[in-house]
Amino acid sequence: MTADVVIVGNGALGLSVAVETALRDPALRIAVVGPEPRPGSASVAAGAMLNCFAEVTERTGDHPASRAKFALAREAARLWPDWPARLAEAARHAAMPVGRARGTLVVLGARSAGDGVGGMRAIRAAAEEHGEPCEDVDPYGIGFLEAAAGDQPVDALYLENEGAVDARRVLAALDAAASGLGVTRVADEVTSLVTSSAEDAVTGVRLASGTTLAAGAVVLAAGAATGRLIERLPPGMVQPMLNGTGVALETERVRGEAVPYVVRTPTLVGGCGLHAVPLGEKAEYLGATNHVLLDAPTGPRLGIVQALLAGCVAQFDRNIAFSAVRRWHYGLRPVTLDTFPLLGRAPMRGLLFATGTYRDGFHSAPAIARHLAGLLTEDAPAESDPYAVFAPGREPIQTMTVDDAAERFAEMALLVATERGMKLPYFLDTEPIAAAGRRLARECVERLGVPVALAPEILGAVSEAGADGVRQVAGYLSASSSGAPASRADGAGRKGVLPAGRAHGG
Repeated sequence: MTADVVIVGNGALGLSVAVETALRDPALRIAVVGPEPRPGSASVAAGAMLNCFAEVTERTGDHPASRAKFALAREAARLWPDWPARLAEAARHAAMPVGRARGTLVVLGARSAGDGVGGMRAIRAAAEEHGEPCEDVDPYGIGFLEAAAGDQPVDALYLENEGAVDARRVLAALDAAASGLGVTRVADEVTSLVTSSAEDAVTGVRLASGTTLAAGAVVLAAGAATGRLIERLPPGMVQPMLNGTGVALETERVRGEAVPYVVRTPTLVGGCGLHAVPLGEKAEYLGATNHVLLDAPTGPRLGIVQALLAGCVAQFDRNIAFSAVRRWHYGLRPVTLDTFPLLGRAPMRGLLFATGTYRDGFHSAPAIARHLAGLLTEDAPAESDPYAVFAPGREPIQTMTVDDAAERFAEMALLVATERGMKLPYFLDTEPIAAAGRRLARECVERLGVPVALAPEILGAVSEAGADGVRQVAGYLSASSSGAPASRADGAGRKGVLPAGRAHGG
């Protein structure tokens, strides 16, 4: 079997890239490869919040990569209102409802530390700078929330243009759109890439069934599962992919009012914040956890599930404790070593990436699809790439010093302990805990053998990793810093990335 474009991954990103590319060039033969059950898929488990400004933190404007990530989120927010209609048109349907909930209320609980306070301040500042509607709300007058004593909101703001969609309905709409556009679906798993050493290029994929699928271009959009394919690339070429474990649940209200719109806490150091998303008919989606690991675990940690449930009941609404559980969701987020996405052309010709989006894949899908479709079908010289900072062949982006990273790791340790009810004896303060966190962070850097500043959750993953996992990351860092991997740009300035004679089945 041969295709012009093979997209590895059938989640929100992979299907969005397929749909957008097919809409731009209907003559292209496009195949999407992925098992139908989508095991471990972050897309299936997602709360699918369409939050851009609600994700802003004090550090959003500190580094060019952080600003580019915010620009990507803003572009996605601009595209989302028309995206469902675009999918419906592609699927030949008059309407494709995606269960959109409008509005997001960001609340800051009484137990929140300085990171949450700074986040609220940053959200307001960003909204004002960009003219985004943002309304202060009386935190003591939110009628549908009854937080526990000591956890009541002390600050709240409402973003009317943000909200959420139903992830499962959007995936169904993407499936229908792909079918309507003639995209081939291959219910299989990619085990390796087919490469041509003479041309230093990727020419297809091998499937678990033993079949080889030849392609003019291969797009890796398989989320956390992309890590298995990255491991087969030359050492140091692309940074390893980690697993951000997330667990959430759907519930049905028995007592009290279901939230009328998204309710969430600010994004905190090392975490994603709590959130409740309305699903209609008294149903709510409660999430989410964030635990980054080098290797995919067999399931969520019991203590993390306990913390999620306790947090929603205490910080949002005590009545949630009476809700009936309808379904659990568990998925693996794709997290890169530097926590920024892998977007665009890889150093090997014919290979592109659309993954590593951490918590933002669902929201960013329309913008990432637009970007990748442009690279596949249009003149897109590298110098005009607005997301060149996320090129897959880059060295890890460092937004702070090693000492700053250790301090941030200590902050994360204190935040987690505080939110989980830490109580210290009268003769102790928090400094011993912070000092232990700093020491552990520095020990992790020493284990890696390269002085690299990593985000707190990545340092946490290194601290829990075994010797083999640490060697893998250390090997990548050593190879990438030595300049060992190939770094040739993939076809900058050409018409798309499809080799001559391969496009449109030529």
